[in-house]
Amino acid sequence: MAHVTAAERRPQLIKAAIDLMTRKGVAAGSTRAIASELGVAQATLHYTFGSKEDLYAAVLTQITEDLVAQLERAAPSGGGFEETLAALAGELWRSTSEPATNYQLLTELIMFALRTPGLSEARDSHYRRMLGVTTKLVAETAERTGFELSRPADVVARFFLAGFDGLTMHRLCLPDEAAEHVGLQAMVAATVALASGELPFTDVRLG
Repeated sequence: MAHVTAAERRPQLIKAAIDLMTRKGVAAGSTRAIASELGVAQATLHYTFGSKEDLYAAVLTQITEDLVAQLERAAPSGGGFEETLAALAGELWRSTSEPATNYQLLTELIMFALRTPGLSEARDSHYRRMLGVTTKLVAETAERTGFELSRPADVVARFFLAGFDGLTMHRLCLPDEAAEHVGLQAMVAATVALASGELPFTDVRLG
């Protein structure tokens, strides 16, 4: 049998872990089960990644990069600022219902990472990556369309992503297609209003 290097084995194990946990959930993703999914010895997984946390971090990174690539492809080369944000929101929204994009698994991994110190960097990296690419798309779209941002691009991007995260959690836990569509449209409209300076602010006491 031909020798398979750790570099070659790594993407195979990541895919096996994603396939297994997409079907059965994060809790089912033991090193033994993942190794069995690929048909290799458990020691192979530990040799390639060192620990289960290292593998989980690699899975989280892979899903994040897949989502980033999907988001970048969705950004239209033409159209106005609002139209572009609507296209990005629509693409992200579709990803929450398509098994191939592993959005539910991503959500489970993020929740698991909140309770797992060894995954804190991978968790934070996911949010930095998503904020970074969304900030870039907001800034590039504003420049391309001549849209004057009244708030920094990263503030607009954070607001957009926070609204989207809230809507997706409701979709996963308490689905209501009609309400979700209204919420998504309102989120895009509010993001545009924030970006343009037309969103009125209300004083909120924090202490």
